[in-house]
Amino acid sequence: MKNTFGSSVSLTLFGESHGAAIGAVIDGIAPGIKIDEDFIRSQLSLRRPVGLISTPRVEPDEFVIESGVFEGKTTGTPICILIPNVNTKSEDYSEIRSKARPGHADYTAYEKYHGFEDYRGGGHFSGRLTAAVVAAGAVALSALKGKGINIGTHIARLAGIADRGFKDYESDIKKLSEMQFAVFDTAAAEKMKEEIIAAKNVGDSVGGVLETAVTGLPAGVGEPWFDSVESLLSHALFSVPAVKGVEFGGGFSLCNMRGSQANDPLRTENGKIFTLTNNNGGINGGITNGMPVVFRCAVKPTSTIHISQQTVDFINMENVDFLAGGRHDPCIVHRARIVVDSITALTLCDILSARFGTDWLAE
Repeated sequence: MKNTFGSSVSLTLFGESHGAAIGAVIDGIAPGIKIDEDFIRSQLSLRRPVGLISTPRVEPDEFVIESGVFEGKTTGTPICILIPNVNTKSEDYSEIRSKARPGHADYTAYEKYHGFEDYRGGGHFSGRLTAAVVAAGAVALSALKGKGINIGTHIARLAGIADRGFKDYESDIKKLSEMQFAVFDTAAAEKMKEEIIAAKNVGDSVGGVLETAVTGLPAGVGEPWFDSVESLLSHALFSVPAVKGVEFGGGFSLCNMRGSQANDPLRTENGKIFTLTNNNGGINGGITNGMPVVFRCAVKPTSTIHISQQTVDFINMENVDFLAGGRHDPCIVHRARIVVDSITALTLCDILSARFGTDWLAE
């Protein structure tokens, strides 16, 4: 039962989609870091459903910090954040308990937990738990900002429509922090929304690619083999529901280049070393080189669609057809981007605390 990630700074998730509450416990965060509850609320708002492009299930995400914070600052002890569930319709799932929804974890959860799992709304596997990730991630993001480290994610591609890439990293990341639909190109953003609605109108869904940039990381952070920066970030990112691929820097496109094109030339100026290109995404040998860390996540189309599909009744061992009811997103890419920011921040807090000590984030 592995629901905890991290070593020096760890995150534990608990709760189910239709249970009383979901939540997170962060352990290892340094004492003395200011906690801004308004910032946590604003981060949660970026994950919340909005309009026709999202699910009709809208949770208020009112949270309670149960422990680890006193007089507005972290105490250094475990921080427990609790988020009640208030807008559930569990009856939507009672009739399909034994039917495996294609693309979901219904069958695998049944096999792992021997039928004792809370299956309503996907239970512990639900994207609903990402609200707890975002609340915990807000704490981590605040700590990193205090050290001059900033994180931003935009929708690089959705339903085949592309956004522009990062240009001025710092300026672009600041813009993203204020966007509900994180796309730089406004014309592309409108086309993306049209594609989401078009898919919704026929009961289908769409996916896309999220691109993330991290600035301000010092060179020399990470390990050369099993705890490389890519390894730990990938481990965490693949825990985000619907993420099916992760690539750093040039990623798979490097396979079409020669070494003379793929290598990043190095220069020095005013006592600082930098690269002229960033095909390696700010990482060499598993260790940061001081350039922005850049990676992309492939997010699959939402699994629940309102189109009849073939599946099985895994309790009665029968082949059946399945047509989903309930409330669902035609696309989760725009909501997932703040989850990616959050899980990235938590992972980097862990990596940096391992390198410099757990008090470093508050220094």
